[in-house]
Amino acid sequence: MDARETALLTLNACERQGGWSDGILKRQIAAAGLDSRDAALATQLCFGVLQQKLLLDFYLSKFSNIPLARLEGKVLQALRLGLYQMLFLSRIPPSAAVDRSVAMTKAHCKNPRAAGMVNGILRSLQRNLNQLPTIPQEDPVAYYEILYSHPAWLVEALMEQLGEEGAAACLRANNSQPPITAMVNTVQTTQAEAAQRLKEAGVGAEPHPWLDDCLILSKSGNLEQLEPFQQGMFYIQDPASRLAAAASGARPGMRVLDACAAPGGKSFALAIQMENQGELVSCDVHPHKKTLIAKGAQRLGLSAIQAVTADGRTFRPEWEGAFDLVFADVPCSGLGVIRKKPDIRYKDPKPMEGLPAVQRAILDNVSRYVRPGGVLLYSTCTVLPRENQEVTEGFLGEHPDFVREGFVLPGPAGEVPEGQITLWTHVHDTDGFYICKLRKDGSL
Repeated sequence: MDARETALLTLNACERQGGWSDGILKRQIAAAGLDSRDAALATQLCFGVLQQKLLLDFYLSKFSNIPLARLEGKVLQALRLGLYQMLFLSRIPPSAAVDRSVAMTKAHCKNPRAAGMVNGILRSLQRNLNQLPTIPQEDPVAYYEILYSHPAWLVEALMEQLGEEGAAACLRANNSQPPITAMVNTVQTTQAEAAQRLKEAGVGAEPHPWLDDCLILSKSGNLEQLEPFQQGMFYIQDPASRLAAAASGARPGMRVLDACAAPGGKSFALAIQMENQGELVSCDVHPHKKTLIAKGAQRLGLSAIQAVTADGRTFRPEWEGAFDLVFADVPCSGLGVIRKKPDIRYKDPKPMEGLPAVQRAILDNVSRYVRPGGVLLYSTCTVLPRENQEVTEGFLGEHPDFVREGFVLPGPAGEVPEGQITLWTHVHDTDGFYICKLRKDGSL
């Protein structure tokens, strides 16, 4: 099985089962035994089709006599893959993209006439690549929905916050390729040494332009197999999460609670910022994720971290007023990480409506663990106000013993005097992220 077949089967499984593409893709790549080059192509094809799905379907619908909804799943994915390669992968000849899609249709689809239909549709598109149908522009929401393959409800939400031009920039950024950023474990090594060791292993490693002890990686392959990774010299994390840790003001000797910690990246950032001195209780509601956190901390040599199974909504009396810093990176819709998980945009928005109640319940509960004068740091990896500003505003309205406190971040975020910020991919080149720092009245 090659890269294209792996992408086809992954995309079909995602659509049928509703699973996340990254997990399904990893399993398919392992089952196919792909080398690093083919694995990279399969990933690019799978994620690329998901990023451009509505645009691809718009063009395909203009050249198909059968409504796309009536096509067998694998037939539709073969069409999408063929057209994606023709439109976005210039190094692949269009004829080769068509031929491979036809061959996959013959191999994987039930209808014996499907291959002929795929061939006819893609050949017609190939002949018309320079004169494809125009997307109607009368309605900006409908236009951007197709052009950038984001559902209309999300386009509307972004336009409300950013205006038309800002929303378009955000949507474009969501379809870009995110850099791989490695945070150097300065408890164990230095940025220079980590970069040198990575380069010796054949990985490109350049300093991040504005974030200290952060490397941008290229030609990375499977990072977990590298000796510098296994020796705990770095971990992978988006700069946005590191900025949240910086905003918290974690320092050596503090007692810190990371209330929703899995898979552990923010706990690692906090422990490193604390120079591995103090106590960091790192929690998740799922026991297997507690194990994941503990293994990561052990690899990095971060002995300050104690992994615990705990529900952020359930009060633990022994923790009341016990922590200098409580970090609540709560469950959210994840709409800030679309460029890394492109299929998030297509999830049903209905279940997301219940998230603010969960977030608020966690915030109300864990706030009780903050000592007088301590800090409560609330964050999410989404950009929706109802999960961000509206949650913290509601909390402050009922907890007068807390106030927002300003902070300063490196890079384009800079000074945040009002104590809360939304990071945007198109502005800050990070994940979309919300950070709010709250200080508890020290006189209580």
